[in-house]
Amino acid sequence: MNVPLLDLVAQYETIRDDVQAAMRGVCETQRFILGETVERFERDVADYCGVRHAIGVSSGTDALLAALMVACVGPGAEVILPPFTFFATAGTVSRLGARPVFADIRADSFNIDPARVEQAMTPRTRAIMPVDLFGQPAEMEAIREIAARHQVMVIEDAAQAIGATRRGRRVGQMADMTCLSFFPTKNLGGFGDGGMILTDDDDLARRCRMTRVHGAEREYHHVFVGGNFRLDALQAAVLAVKLRRLDGWIEARRANAARYNERLEGSGVVTPAESAHNRHTYHQYTIRVPGGRRDALAAHLKSAGVATKIYYPVCLHQQECFRGLGHARGDFPESERAADEVLSLPMYPELREEQITYVARCIREFMSGRRAN
Repeated sequence: MNVPLLDLVAQYETIRDDVQAAMRGVCETQRFILGETVERFERDVADYCGVRHAIGVSSGTDALLAALMVACVGPGAEVILPPFTFFATAGTVSRLGARPVFADIRADSFNIDPARVEQAMTPRTRAIMPVDLFGQPAEMEAIREIAARHQVMVIEDAAQAIGATRRGRRVGQMADMTCLSFFPTKNLGGFGDGGMILTDDDDLARRCRMTRVHGAEREYHHVFVGGNFRLDALQAAVLAVKLRRLDGWIEARRANAARYNERLEGSGVVTPAESAHNRHTYHQYTIRVPGGRRDALAAHLKSAGVATKIYYPVCLHQQECFRGLGHARGDFPESERAADEVLSLPMYPELREEQITYVARCIREFMSGRRAN
């Protein structure tokens, strides 16, 4: 049996007519940059997430970059973030001439540890950037309390977590600015790159909208230097169709995660833990494989037709481009252990129960020393 990591074709087959009609509508207007289609999608996302403002931008990376620019992060500033996450979280900080300061993660959630955030604070800290890794919200109430005490901003990297909740509040409601990604593989994915910034602050929203159009408050009148971070109307049209189905897709992912949990119990791998008060969206279903057996298990699954991926094999503090920060192996042990042990299994709403059963059987047979038939 072949089990792909993600099957976007299966999803597209369920929405083909609606997506093509939405794209034709944009083609008829010939309004491809921002405009009414984008504005309508922004309102829909703001309503969905329960926030006042949603500002569409060109990618999840550009959402982070624009939010940091609006927060006046630049040379001499520090931003606290986890070392176990996608590169853009730290890359955007460094791109602005600021210093990424790493705080280790919790072993159970893969998210930044608030106690480590507190230890990393300095007079130069400008912002804290927690990541809702794999679709699970970070401990935002503790992080907000630290930020308020030190008078710094919270910019949440929720690129993988639209629709997730903590204590009944949806992602987007718990930070000064929250950044989303609509990369095609995300739970809400477009037909290319796209992103969004969420905020309840009117002034931050105004500055985000200006930042995405070169810092212009009105055409050809530039208040500050921004960038070209605009969301395309075609992407907004596709995403609007998908947004109406997002909650159903999330529930299907959660059901599939529960099936994995049941079938992998006692197998020798560590299944994902949903933190108390969280509603995990399972952008990824990521197990831990202890004992140095992760790569061998991945190879075994590949030979059995099961696709897997490692998110992420190298921590940010160990990346060559950040060598100048002076870190060494052992500085962030939980992040390093995660990078050595994690393996993401196939996860998408259309994943069939027999596929999950097959994947789990292959894992159990490998971990017990038997070979899959």
